[in-house]
Amino acid sequence: MNIIILNLTIAWRSLSVYKLRSAFAVLGVFFGTFSLILVSNLSGSFLEQTKRDLDKMGQDFLIVRNGVVKHFAAKAQLLDEAVNLSIDDASAIINGAKSVKQVSPSCTKVAPVKYKGKTFAPVLVIGATPSYQEIRGAALQRGRFITEMDNNNIKKVVVLGARVAEELFADKDTPLGKYILVGNMPCRVIGILEEKGADISGADQDNQVIIPLTTHMKRLVSKNFIDSIYVQVENETLIPLAKTEIEYILRAQHKITPNKKDDFTVLDLKDLKDLKTQTISMITVLGKVSAFASFLIGGIGILSIMILIVNERKTEIGIRRAVGAKKHDIIYQFLIESSIISFSGGIAGLLAGFLLTIIIFNLSILPFYISISGLILSFTASIFIGILSGIYPAKNAIAIHPIDTIRA
Repeated sequence: MNIIILNLTIAWRSLSVYKLRSAFAVLGVFFGTFSLILVSNLSGSFLEQTKRDLDKMGQDFLIVRNGVVKHFAAKAQLLDEAVNLSIDDASAIINGAKSVKQVSPSCTKVAPVKYKGKTFAPVLVIGATPSYQEIRGAALQRGRFITEMDNNNIKKVVVLGARVAEELFADKDTPLGKYILVGNMPCRVIGILEEKGADISGADQDNQVIIPLTTHMKRLVSKNFIDSIYVQVENETLIPLAKTEIEYILRAQHKITPNKKDDFTVLDLKDLKDLKTQTISMITVLGKVSAFASFLIGGIGILSIMILIVNERKTEIGIRRAVGAKKHDIIYQFLIESSIISFSGGIAGLLAGFLLTIIIFNLSILPFYISISGLILSFTASIFIGILSGIYPAKNAIAIHPIDTIRA
């Protein structure tokens, strides 16, 4: 124990002679540890947020869209629009696909909503069937959802998103039973959705209203085709089978010959999740490369200062060897000194990275996430860099012959 304390004391005195150079070496390790911890925590938080966003959109479902859809960055963009997706297609899917639990044909239109002189725009107006609620996880905070009777009788009723209800109605004003204008169509408010926030594509799920599909098609937009079909699968493992079944059924419905391309697209939310995960992984890799570059700079700094220390302390090393110090004592001494530098940078980087992570999560909507593996990896890397950087100077130190130094 006394030997360890003695070595630490000698190491501290030696490094204090080269304060500025020691500080630069510590900074290299500091930034490496700091950035590695920060990147690990943020990437883990982004992945957790992606999972939550998917859960908000619903469970185990596919989206059939009119036209051909391609992915760009994190968004899906409609390139070739078609107008031949119909309610009959939705019926064919539910009747012909064994892996499908239920479907909800849907239409959308952006329109303003008004109530007593207040106008809120733009708002996404969704035409849907009762099954939309379960498929998309549209939970209610008050009132009821659209029923089959509403759809069959083309009722002018509306379910409000949380933000729309907040914008149109005062705190004490109960929306249920009130009439609002959706576009220019008066609708009675029958329900209010719970707050959901943005989905994985960035769309605000609270900035929307839902009306019966038939009301949307015949009274709001006057068209006989639908924009999309939400398809809920029996369970997640059947999604690939469901996609195949849906494509086969719709090609037959649309009389598409084998040599022609689909005029529809079946979207799997997992594709969007995988795309976003790949983007996060790429950013994480770049962050880790930056962190290890900082570690490398710190390691070179430690190496240079340790070589300088060895050259300056040749006489001391020779005298210690002459009075009985073993080679391993000298090696331990210089490894301890290089480890102190890296350990100091590692501890400082760990604390700073942890503190900044807490600040970022408190100021943002990201879920709180601490990567234990990131903490262990960054701290282990900082210690490893210190030991590795001290090996070469330590070998130089034990190569010094006591007699040569005494003669000098």
